[in-house]
Parts: sequence; structure tokens; C-alpha cells
Amino acid sequence: MVLKDVQLFEIKGGISTTLINSVARMINTILDLGRTIGSAIRRIYSKNYC
Repeated sequence: MVLKDVQLFEIKGGISTTLINSVARMINTILDLGRTIGSAIRRIYSKNYC
């Protein structure tokens, strides 16, 4: 199916899968960063260094 330019401009889209995926990755990255910082703080207070 080939659409003309006028028809392409009339297409209304909702929330795309790419947007949902990028938000999920951002949340996951923030959680991982929080875990890393929390572990570092805990190791500093307990003086458990490698």
C-alpha cells in the first residue's frame, strides 16, 4: 500500500513503542545508578574496601 503525501500528513499516532522503550530504559538506568551509589555509601560507612 503506497500512501500519498497528503494522506501521510493526516495520520494521527499515539504513544509509540519507541517512546515506551526509551522511558523504560531511562527508569532502569536511574534505578541502577541509585543501587550503585547506595552500595558505595554503604561500603564507605562499613569501611569494606576492595
